[in-house]
Amino acid sequence: MPLTTTPQGTPGAPAAPARPFGSVLVAMATPFAADGEVDLDAAARLATTLVDAGCDGLVLSGTTGESPTTSTGEKARLLGAVLEAVGARAHVLAGAGGNDTAASVEAARAAEVAGAHGLLVVTPYYSRPPQAGLLAHFGAVADATGLPVMLYDIPGRTGTPIAVGTLQALAEHPRVVAVKDAKNDLYAASQVMANTDLAWYSGEDALNLAHLAQGAAGVVSVVGHAAAGAYRAMVDAVDAGDLPTARTLHARLLPVVDLMMNRAQGAASASAVAQLLGATTSRAVRLPLLPLDEDQVEQLQGALTEAGLL
Repeated sequence: MPLTTTPQGTPGAPAAPARPFGSVLVAMATPFAADGEVDLDAAARLATTLVDAGCDGLVLSGTTGESPTTSTGEKARLLGAVLEAVGARAHVLAGAGGNDTAASVEAARAAEVAGAHGLLVVTPYYSRPPQAGLLAHFGAVADATGLPVMLYDIPGRTGTPIAVGTLQALAEHPRVVAVKDAKNDLYAASQVMANTDLAWYSGEDALNLAHLAQGAAGVVSVVGHAAAGAYRAMVDAVDAGDLPTARTLHARLLPVVDLMMNRAQGAASASAVAQLLGATTSRAVRLPLLPLDEDQVEQLQGALTEAGLL
């Protein structure tokens, strides 16, 4: 898989940003069988369904992939199944973050051995390290392999934002090439984009259009389980300077974003969408998460149908 994908857009439109991991990535749910085991066949089907729908990147074993409750062996087998299914057509990133730097380094090395195209490394959570600790942590993980790294900034879950100055310093590392931004601070994002070569990816579906409009490389989306094609059209519209079309797509997807991300837990929503698409036979998740109930699935199915996604 090529490391860079940069559409040219239309004559007169602003140049598209560098895209080391593609432009429409899905933070993929990990499918589980009814007995609770990871369903590798379903993972291959889901990955193929998503790539066929329009995404050019998948992030495995992130929060949506239930990384806290899957073992090292399960993560490796999942990565292998997805690489075999779509590795020639999409960038496949592996989650390798945690709040133990040594364990994150081991996870990064294991992902490299398994064939990952890149790493997603989240801010260490719960322990709330200082910014100097973040610099040392991310640097240690980036130093551990030859893989390109996407940092994941999500202070609502980790308790610690990555400061603008820290991101600018990390941008000097040759393998730190991108940020998945779920900080919900558009001004901070614009500062980093203006002063570094980091590729910016929206990690908050409600802000996908806003990030793209100010120069983001793409999205890493949970709603993309249902809307990979629509987000592909949104990216293409922004690249072409066609903001009216992008805004129309954004408005059409708002009810789906609300149901999947605000009214239910994201991994459970993604697993339910995967089942509705026919890629999986079960919407099971692992405790402490719970699957969507029948009423929630019915509401989700209605919103997807109304938006023309199902």
